[in-house]
Amino acid sequence: MTTVLLVIHLLIAIGLVGTILLQRSEGGGLGMGGGGGGGGGGMGGFMTGRAAADLLTRTTGILAALFFGTSLTLAILADSGRSTGSILDELQNESILPITSDEPSAPLDN
Repeated sequence: MTTVLLVIHLLIAIGLVGTILLQRSEGGGLGMGGGGGGGGGGMGGFMTGRAAADLLTRTTGILAALFFGTSLTLAILADSGRSTGSILDELQNESILPITSDEPSAPLDN
């Protein structure tokens, strides 16, 4: 279960990085078309520049929500097998217990 969820989480992360890099930034970046030329933008007339930007923005939001959900689910699954005690409590309990040995102790000389 955790392995499958982790693979899905990684695929969502790769998709999220890809959609973010495809978006047009203020500096141009790796963004899809939209600049000079006549008409439809960089997708060859399939979508206008604004429609492509809206689709990428919506896809980024959906992938971000899925990434957040899988992150929370993985964190909950990782925490489910843990004990609730503290290491400091265990050390304190060990130091209180008397040290016992199998050999009898010698009486003290006064």
